[in-house]
Amino acid sequence: MQNNDLEILRHSASHILAAAVKKLYPETKLGIGPAIENGFYYDFDMSEQLVPEDFGKIEAEMKKIAKSNQKFETFTRSKAEAIRYLEEQNEQYKVELVNDLPDDEVTFYQNGDFVDLCRGPHLRYSTKLKHFKLLSIAGAYWRGDEKKPMLQRIYGTAFTTKEDLVAHLAFLEEARKRDHRVIGKHLDLFSINDEAGSGLVLWHPKGAHIRHLLETFWKDEHFKAGYELLYTPHLGKAQLWDTSGHLGFYNENMYSAMQVDSQDYFIRPMNCPFHILIYKSTLYSFRDLPLRWAELGTVYRYEKSGVLHGLMRARGFTQDDAHIVCTAMQMEGEIKRVLEFCLDMLRKFGFSEYKIFLSTRPSQKFVGEKERWVQAEQALENSIKAFGLDYEVDEGGGAFYGPKIDVKIKDAIGREWQCSTIQFDFNLPERFDMIYIGNDGEKHRPFMIHRALLGSIERFFGILIEHYNGAFPVWLAPEQVRVLTVTDKQNEYARIICDKLVSSGVRAKLKLQSAKLGYKIREAQLDKIPYMIVLGEKEVENGSIAVRARDNKILDLTSLAELIEIIAKKSRHKE
Repeated sequence: MQNNDLEILRHSASHILAAAVKKLYPETKLGIGPAIENGFYYDFDMSEQLVPEDFGKIEAEMKKIAKSNQKFETFTRSKAEAIRYLEEQNEQYKVELVNDLPDDEVTFYQNGDFVDLCRGPHLRYSTKLKHFKLLSIAGAYWRGDEKKPMLQRIYGTAFTTKEDLVAHLAFLEEARKRDHRVIGKHLDLFSINDEAGSGLVLWHPKGAHIRHLLETFWKDEHFKAGYELLYTPHLGKAQLWDTSGHLGFYNENMYSAMQVDSQDYFIRPMNCPFHILIYKSTLYSFRDLPLRWAELGTVYRYEKSGVLHGLMRARGFTQDDAHIVCTAMQMEGEIKRVLEFCLDMLRKFGFSEYKIFLSTRPSQKFVGEKERWVQAEQALENSIKAFGLDYEVDEGGGAFYGPKIDVKIKDAIGREWQCSTIQFDFNLPERFDMIYIGNDGEKHRPFMIHRALLGSIERFFGILIEHYNGAFPVWLAPEQVRVLTVTDKQNEYARIICDKLVSSGVRAKLKLQSAKLGYKIREAQLDKIPYMIVLGEKEVENGSIAVRARDNKILDLTSLAELIEIIAKKSRHKE
């Protein structure tokens, strides 16, 4: 079945879901019910608070409707007739939708005695819906507006074959097991506490250690790639954000901080304006360019509470930001350099499959000269082709201020994550009047490229947790080795071994609790420690070690020096 046919199947499933809910809970008022990627949902306003345990009876009613071979039929009414009909049905949300429609005619679909406002299309008969499952329930503000009523949204999925449905449910179960919020709590990596504020991440010692390793690697790689690091303030005067355009276009997503000396200050939602101020503090010539400036800058943006999702969608996060300022002649070389750097960084974190998207100039609203857009788009496309990468062009999909490349990575279970972005900006150089002196002695406007490789440290860490299922590679593991003893008699030797590991740069910890060895090994495996050193009487007598990997494999080595070298090698090669 083609994607469009699958979308029709799922849209029809959402109508059958609504029909079933109305049958079981007649006072329910209907919201909307579209097909979405991998499934469908429908929003309901009802007095009963539904829970997943209710899904069984709703699914049973859906199956009953589907098997009754109801025909999906369409009819139209004038706008006035449609409003009158919906008011009689007490469907206030549908009335609101019709009032907002520009058309004089309104389309309905009917299956059995269920009628819904809808443009379609739908299945011809309900019996086509055979393989479906209700998945979850969540709150959703009507039309995404926090000032409007909270509805109950039921999510489901549907497929044409039982095999496809079973495979998808298995995939969802695997994704559920890998949920970074669950693993993060189990491994004591991070937390988000309402007392601190929704969407604000608290990094625990283990998570903070991984972040330190990640950021140290990031900085070292940037120095090698010819970047210089910047540090800029967490807030700035309103005038700065007015010049950048953020107060005009982004104000609802910004946090005001305080008033100082009669001046309003705002917490930064982006790092770019500060980088530009540093640029403008010096008059650069063409000989000074390109400039490659990078910063791990923490920013704060207001996100609605309904879209917050652990590390993946937060209100405070650290962008791995960089800005490249260059001439037209340097532009293509810099894009190639950035793209190569980007893919190399992602590979070292274990990602080898990508999707590349090139977004070009919008047809109408855009800033900057068309000639500069053409140059920038050509540089982006040439760079992709230079590495022999497959890509898709999103014609007209660029932001109003410049074209871009987006890189999506594929994780261990095949999910795609938007990660890296290489974005031209023709807006801020104009707003801040950025210039350089060319070889002709005249002032010229430089090209400015925004660039994020990981996106944000928080979100990328969440992706890593799920990609590795919490079993981080040796170089990123906050605890690389756990030293265990068979009995208390080996405790002194265990302390000597642990001290040698730590002094050699290995992240090792000693567990001397009085418990059975099997329990201690299982605990280390659940904590996803790469290596366990098990010490008994034999090891003490021989001055040796016994090493077990987290997959329960016994390593054929007895020398501590050998284990230290293995860990050092894996750390060097990012394994």
